[in-house]
Amino acid sequence: MGKKKVLIILYYWPPAGGPGVQRWLKFVKYLPEFDIEPVVYCPENPSYPIIDESLVDEVPKNITILKQPINEPYGLANLFSKKSSNKISSGVISKAKKQSFVEKLMLYVRGNFFIPDARKNWIKPSVKFLSNYIEKHKIETIITTGPPHSLHLIGLRLKEKFDVKWLADFRDPWTTIGYHKALKLTASSKQKHNKLELEVLNTADEVIVTSNHTKQEFKTKTKQPITVITNGYDTHSVRVEGKDEKFTFAHIGSLLSERNPNILWKTISELITENESFSKAFQLNLIGVVSDDVVESINDNGLKEYLNVIGYVNHDEAVAFQQKSRVLLLIEIDSEDTKAIIPGKLFEYLVSETPILFIGPKDSDVEEIIKKTNTGLSFNYTQKDELKTQILAWFKAFQKNNLEVNPVGLQPYSRKALTEKLSVLLK
Repeated sequence: MGKKKVLIILYYWPPAGGPGVQRWLKFVKYLPEFDIEPVVYCPENPSYPIIDESLVDEVPKNITILKQPINEPYGLANLFSKKSSNKISSGVISKAKKQSFVEKLMLYVRGNFFIPDARKNWIKPSVKFLSNYIEKHKIETIITTGPPHSLHLIGLRLKEKFDVKWLADFRDPWTTIGYHKALKLTASSKQKHNKLELEVLNTADEVIVTSNHTKQEFKTKTKQPITVITNGYDTHSVRVEGKDEKFTFAHIGSLLSERNPNILWKTISELITENESFSKAFQLNLIGVVSDDVVESINDNGLKEYLNVIGYVNHDEAVAFQQKSRVLLLIEIDSEDTKAIIPGKLFEYLVSETPILFIGPKDSDVEEIIKKTNTGLSFNYTQKDELKTQILAWFKAFQKNNLEVNPVGLQPYSRKALTEKLSVLLK
């Protein structure tokens, strides 16, 4: 008997960069080991805010990849402001008081005219194309992954047409995700989002989420089975010679306007003023998309000469930064909604043999994972004294050349172990 075919409908696929693409790239890599043949469906001409050509080499050579054209509004939006369009499509939204008229207008249009999101025009042609494919190849199981959540509506329409098993994978929540509130939604638009979200949650045979908090949220909205399958880490060949000579703090990934830990910048500023050795050794590396508001906040705290904004790098380079840095920063917005967010980079941080400093809401899923794996420490936005004491303790360990971590229980977060968990749902 041959392997079971599963159709995976997704938007982000190499050469797209960022953590969103890696979840399903890795599932596709390992699914054949569990007697499942993945068939990938993705856009032919997508508008990806970040490109990472190195990920193309990781796509398994022998899988079927179906592509269809997508009509996206970002080309039109670029005529007004390419900078604002790129920022919004990559999730970087300025603080309300700093938004230009063009940015406000684009957010209003994005939120109210493109429900659930700017990829909605792909739903109808995708349903038509995939209907033929499902009939011809006798596909019995489909998976949709969002954001963009419009892809779940492709799954919804196909489920209505065919007797297929449908798994809806939520890499992030829908109506409670942080940027949702910034979209300037009218009351009727909010209502439409909520209605579509409920339709998806109550029609899918299985709902997959990446955190326990999202599971708890969705349990109030559906009685369908919900499984937590987090993101994870994979084996890689990146090796660095040794750790940085300086006492480097590194953040890898996007630092959005709201993800701006002034408590950290202030604490570091005080340590630099009070401790000459610290001031000579410290360096802050930001790798990835960084909001102007964050840079301004860092500079306002007198850290301009210590700041190194590196911008986006490919995945292998990001892994190298994780391994050679002295402390890895993980920052989350201080709100109830973000307790559910577990950034994909956390899992690569876990295996980097580098202490993690997490600043975010108390009792979050991230805090629980870091504590359980003994890979770092978590602080909320009010624990300034405790934060300062810990940074100083790490610095003293760095001076003695014994700053290290001793992780435990990492294996369940390996991509292969997580794919096995997924494969059970697909049988």
